[in-house]
Amino acid sequence: MALRIERIPTLSDNYTYLLVCPKTGEAAVVDAPEEAPVVRRVEAVGARVTRILSTHHHPDHSMANPALRERYGAPVFGHVSDAHRIPGFTDGLEEGDEISVGENTARILFIPAHTRGHIAYYFPDSQAVFCGDTLFAAGCGRLFEGTPEMMWVALHEKLGKLPGQTLVYCGHEYTESNLRFALHVEPDNPAIRARLERVERIRARRAPDWHDATPDEMTIPTTIAEEHETNPFLRARDPEELGRLRKMKDSF
Repeated sequence: MALRIERIPTLSDNYTYLLVCPKTGEAAVVDAPEEAPVVRRVEAVGARVTRILSTHHHPDHSMANPALRERYGAPVFGHVSDAHRIPGFTDGLEEGDEISVGENTARILFIPAHTRGHIAYYFPDSQAVFCGDTLFAAGCGRLFEGTPEMMWVALHEKLGKLPGQTLVYCGHEYTESNLRFALHVEPDNPAIRARLERVERIRARRAPDWHDATPDEMTIPTTIAEEHETNPFLRARDPEELGRLRKMKDSF
C-alpha cells in the first residue's frame, strides 16, 4: 500500500514531508527545519514517527532534527559524509542503501551538487522521490558545493531516469519563479507557457503566511515526465549548457 504523503509548509517557502505507512501507522519526517508544524501534523493524522530523514545538511532542512529525535526517540538519517553536519545525525546512508517506513522501502540515490552530501529517497512502490534541493519543479539547486558535471549526473543519470509517473517532492515552493526563468530560456515552448499560467492561478490563492498554506495553493508534487517537458536543466544538452543556465538563473 502506497505511503500517505503529508506536505507541511515550514519557514517561508520550505516543504517538510510526513510519510505515513497506512497499514502500520509508522511514519518518517523528511527535511524538518521547524518542530511545531510537524508535531501538529503528526498528532492530527495519528502517526507514529520512527524515522527522521534528511536530504542534506542545510539548516532550513535539518534544524528541527534534534528536537524531533528527542520527542519521538527516532533515529536521524543522512548521507554518511554529513555525519558531522546534519543536526542530530545517528545513521549514515550510501548510494543503493535501503530504508523502510513501515512496509514501504526507499532506495537511496546519492546526488551531490547542491551540497557534497546530498541524497534522495526514492520509494518505487509509492512512485515518489524526495529530492531536497537538487531537482526543483522547473529548476535545480544552486551549486554551492558541487559542479555542473555533478548536477548533470544527479539530474540526467539518476533522477531523470526514474519512471515518468514518479512524483517529485522537492524542498521549496519555487515553481512560479523557476517557470518564469524557464520561459525566458525557452520562449517558444508551449508546455512551459501553459504550466506557468496554471501555476500562476494556483499561487494567486496563496495565504499571506506560508505556514497557513493549504494543498490547493501548493504546486508540489510535480512528475519526472513534466520536468522533462518544462525544466530547462533536465532539457540541457550537456553539463556545459547546464552550468551556463545555472549561472544565468543565479542572477535572473
